[in-house]
Amino acid sequence: MKNGMIQIYTGNRKGKTTAALGLTLRACGHGFHVFIAQFAKGKPYGELAALKKLDDLVVVNQYGRRCFIHNKPEKEDIDMARTGWEEVKRAASSRKYDLIILDEIGIAIYYMLIPLEEVEDFIRDKPDSLELVLTGRKIPEKLYARADLVTEMRNVKHYYDKGIEARMGMEF
Repeated sequence: MKNGMIQIYTGNRKGKTTAALGLTLRACGHGFHVFIAQFAKGKPYGELAALKKLDDLVVVNQYGRRCFIHNKPEKEDIDMARTGWEEVKRAASSRKYDLIILDEIGIAIYYMLIPLEEVEDFIRDKPDSLELVLTGRKIPEKLYARADLVTEMRNVKHYYDKGIEARMGMEF
């Protein structure tokens, strides 16, 4: 890819990871190589099983525990995120990947698992040909200026508001 752009998918509702995964499928359809780092996620989501079938083009790694961070992250959360961040930097410098997705990087920054300054440096220093996607709630607006595309997912209507729980195959 000649000109790698920076895309941000943020907001308070469903669709951020889904948008990034749709982009992954499109990229794979053109033979592009994709590295997905899922921060603060450790559950066996359905999309992971599907992406394993594309393992010649897609690498997906999770850097989180099976439970959500609700208040203060534990040492294990920090260690997992730091491990993931180092792997992301190696993936970018390898130049093997056309697209890198930092899934839930907004949460990782918010909970100080990864310093904002390091993310800014990564964006600044990324190879020109690398497409970079950042997802998650609470992505600092400071990063918007560096992005080429910012999409905010907002809630207009959601069945969660009726008490319907997350459904296998649709939300996970």
